[in-house]
Amino acid sequence: MHSSLVIVVCLAVLQAAVAKDLRNAAEPKIPAACTSLSGTGKEETEVIQKALTGCAKGKAVHLSSGTFISGPLTIPTGVGLWVDSAATLKASTNPKDFDQGKNTCGTLDGSGSGCKPFITIKGAKGSGIYGKGTIDGQGGQTIQGKGVSWWELARDAQTKNKKQNCPRLIQIENSQDITLYQITMKNSPNFHVSSKNTNGFTAWGVTINTPGTARNTDGIDPASSQNVTIAHCSIATGDDNVAIKAGDGPTRHVSILNNKFGVGHGMSIGSEVNGGVSDVTVTTLTLDGTTNGLRIKSDKSRGGLVTGVTYTDVCIHNVKNPIVLDTQYSSSGGSKIPTFKGITFNNVKVLTAGTFTFDGISDSNPVEATLNNVHIKSGSKWVATHAKITGKYAEDASGSSC
Repeated sequence: MHSSLVIVVCLAVLQAAVAKDLRNAAEPKIPAACTSLSGTGKEETEVIQKALTGCAKGKAVHLSSGTFISGPLTIPTGVGLWVDSAATLKASTNPKDFDQGKNTCGTLDGSGSGCKPFITIKGAKGSGIYGKGTIDGQGGQTIQGKGVSWWELARDAQTKNKKQNCPRLIQIENSQDITLYQITMKNSPNFHVSSKNTNGFTAWGVTINTPGTARNTDGIDPASSQNVTIAHCSIATGDDNVAIKAGDGPTRHVSILNNKFGVGHGMSIGSEVNGGVSDVTVTTLTLDGTTNGLRIKSDKSRGGLVTGVTYTDVCIHNVKNPIVLDTQYSSSGGSKIPTFKGITFNNVKVLTAGTFTFDGISDSNPVEATLNNVHIKSGSKWVATHAKITGKYAEDASGSSC
């Protein structure tokens, strides 16, 4: 009996040691400026891009003040873009600026891949975006020549069962040690930040503030990446506040630390998890007004193993679905079966009644979760199908705010 206890404790310690960003990321610093620019309120794509291309590695292009309007920008390896507190960088509303060559940006079709991102970091190492200024995607503004906004186009796509061609705000791909620090992002036409196939990504002190009605405007999506830290951020948006994905490969060693989420779809894993998601720690998180709280979602068309996920010190308020483990997120069929196990909830407090869902594929492949010190509001609904839940919860949560 004693030796069994020792084994369990050792395994728990080992899991805690690996279930995070292995870099132990610290607060970033803004690099020194290689040049400083003042915005004129006019289109300045070429000016900014020339400065970025000519900037020495280890330094940053400093947007010091004023409003800059720009089409797509690429940040080279080792270079930073520093948007200072008196500066705003706005995305062009001309879809031709973002078009991938098929004249589909700003239209509906079956692929939704017709637009370049506003800011691209690709094949880079040590690049970043810094500063207390604002990057505005202008998603709610009318698209030139279209008579609708990017967000209205996205809603139209939903109605017509098509896909909208809208630019993402920041796209990071095949890179290493990329940093977002202090920057405010708002009104993205599509996802705000997508980090794909990247080893080492830090978002620290970032603010995302976009209306909850803006469709498909995910906050930060680490996908098929490892060694990720999202810390001290405030995220309100129209889709997942954070969504960890693994469609093209595994995502692992992720730390989500000391964040606050407003409107949005919550702290999500999925729905694409066929590459596997593991070693994730979410600590000191407040969710207030999200649709979902802590959610893992997938289905048979994009499922895989999600394991080694720990949520600790979480406060949830005014959330319809505080905890959702859903292996049947859609009715799509296939052979990529979702398996959720090793999911642990520690010190979770839910202050308003909601629906808790634990929905596995089958009794032979249940969702497996452990509850430690979980307190929920009385009157909540608890739905468990094909679920193996260890531990207990108490319907004794009190208080009116986190």
